[in-house]
Formats: sequence, C-alpha cells, structure tokens
Amino acid sequence: MTIALTNPDKPSPARARFGIDVGARLDAMPGVKRAKIDTAQVYYMADFVTDEECHGLCFLIDKGRRPSTLLSETQDSEFRTSESCDLHRYTPQVRRIDERIADLLGIPHAHGETMQGQRYAPGQQFRAHYDHFRSDMPYWPRMEAEGGQRTWTAMIYLSDVEEGGTTWFPQAGIRIPPRKRLLLAWNNMAADGSPNPFTLHEGTAVTKGTKYVITKWFREGHWLR
Repeated sequence: MTIALTNPDKPSPARARFGIDVGARLDAMPGVKRAKIDTAQVYYMADFVTDEECHGLCFLIDKGRRPSTLLSETQDSEFRTSESCDLHRYTPQVRRIDERIADLLGIPHAHGETMQGQRYAPGQQFRAHYDHFRSDMPYWPRMEAEGGQRTWTAMIYLSDVEEGGTTWFPQAGIRIPPRKRLLLAWNNMAADGSPNPFTLHEGTAVTKGTKYVITKWFREGHWLR
C-alpha cells in the first residue's frame, strides 16, 4: 500500500484507494461496525483489547505523562489541556497492540506513527480539530519528510468515564462516549483522497472520572525508515 506522496490539500487517487481498501477490509471484519453516516468513514469495535491490556497501558501513560502539545500555535490556553506520552513501539505490551491495530486496518506497520497515550482528568479537553495536515502550516516540511499526509486514525478507550469525555464529530453529527476496550477508527480523507472537513472532532471535557485513551495515526507514506 506504499504510495507516492502528493499535495496534501488536493484530491489524491492513491489516498482515495487507501480509503477504499481499508474500508472494504473493515466492512468485512467480524465485530467491526460502521457509523451510520455518509459523510465520513467511521468505524468502531467493542472489546478490541483486554482489561489487563488497558491496565498496563494506563500504567505506562501515568508513568510518562506530560502536558499535551500542539503542532499549530493557538492563543486559546484551554484548547488542549490533557496529558500525553509517547509509547515506545517495541515495548512488548505496546508492540502487540500497535501491530494489532495496523493489522486490523490492513495498513503496513511502517506507515504508523508512534502510538500516543492520553490522560484526561476532570475539566480537561481537546477542542475541535483535524488530524490531517495542511501544506500552508509551518509544520508541513517536517511532516512531509516523515511520511506525508495522515490517512487513518485509530483510538482506543482504556477506561470508562462517569461523565463527559465524549469524542464528538460536530460536522458529521455523531458522538462516541468513552467505553473501556472500544476501538474507534476513521479515515481523515474524503472519497477523492482530499482532507475531509467532516472529520473535525473534539474530545469533550471530562466532568467526572478520568479518561485514558491511546491514539495511533497512519501516514500515506512510510513513517518508519
């Protein structure tokens, strides 16, 4: 599925094929369900990980957490208030889940970024944003060198949350509340391989409890060299 990098802002037949192939795989996968919307490819799967795996990953997140950062500058100090950590790909308990996600989507492991863990305490949030990149932003030359445009995102809830913490797609009109062990995956590209505005999404503020998640992003080209 390796493809030549193209303009990240424009339609791309190669990225379009990426969406078709992954979508067809997920559509045929037992236990995977597609959200009932036409504007974006959004899938979910219950019990993708075990309670033991959730516990182990939460431990690693607590051990390595730091204030979450942004690629783009913002004047809004409340835009992203969670804590994050990079999870070392070849740690055994990380690797088996990292590769399981890639295998589910049918994407070569080399296209996957380092898996990131996130922790949201009460009041913490991540306001509406896109996962895809724009070529007019200062970060783009580095992102281009590291594999180009993002295609698919996969996220796993590692904990139940008493109140709040929903993943909300305001343009697509769907909300996915935290449910421990649930995997959520979506294509950041539209059918023509251009960035899909309907994938705008937000991690709404946790109001009671603590939300733990892991996020795995995939690129159009090789992220691993």
